[in-house]
Amino acid sequence: MENNEYKILLVDDEPDILEFLGYNLTKEGYNIYKANNGKDAVTIATSVKPHLIILDVMMPEMDGIETCREMKKISTLNKSIIAFLTARSEDYSQIAGFDAGADDYITKPIKPRVFISRVKALLRRFMVTEETSDKMSVAGLVIDRERYMVIRDEQEIILPKKEFELLWLLISKVNKVFTRDEIYSIIWGDVIVGDRTIDVHVRKIREKLEIDNIKTVKGVGYKFEI
Repeated sequence: MENNEYKILLVDDEPDILEFLGYNLTKEGYNIYKANNGKDAVTIATSVKPHLIILDVMMPEMDGIETCREMKKISTLNKSIIAFLTARSEDYSQIAGFDAGADDYITKPIKPRVFISRVKALLRRFMVTEETSDKMSVAGLVIDRERYMVIRDEQEIILPKKEFELLWLLISKVNKVFTRDEIYSIIWGDVIVGDRTIDVHVRKIREKLEIDNIKTVKGVGYKFEI
């Protein structure tokens, strides 16, 4: 997709920040929508269905965390990527944001070139993942769900069920951080497993596929990064 096909919603109660972000994204050719509060953001997002929502955490009345939760309830926004704007000291906001369903976060203050780079990285998942009901292709891998098989450099690699399901989950939303609780709930359900179970599975996937795309987000979880 070209930049002018992407829709980005910016949400912040500070006009200067909205102007700064909007100006730099408009220069890149993106279609920009703005809201200065959470309630309006939900209304606009429901209407325009943006590809990316950049959402400030600290807003009066309806803060970013609550706004994100409301957006996640709307089925037509399932594919929208949500990234929080947080100050560098707001580690608690980053954790709360992931718990609310955010895909990533951008720390303030941020330089224009770095900001644009982050936006492009967040939007890249729409360009690189080819998905069918039983097969996905990403980062040089073909993941065949029907056969629990990964093809890399024309080599077929069979993964045990849990390893495969974990890989499939991570690549289902490239660059999204899945929290440890999310992974346990989706992959293992009610089964009680050890605290290091996810770490061991990730290590085995990395070794078998010889990839470094699966990144550890300290204190939060894992993501498949490209």
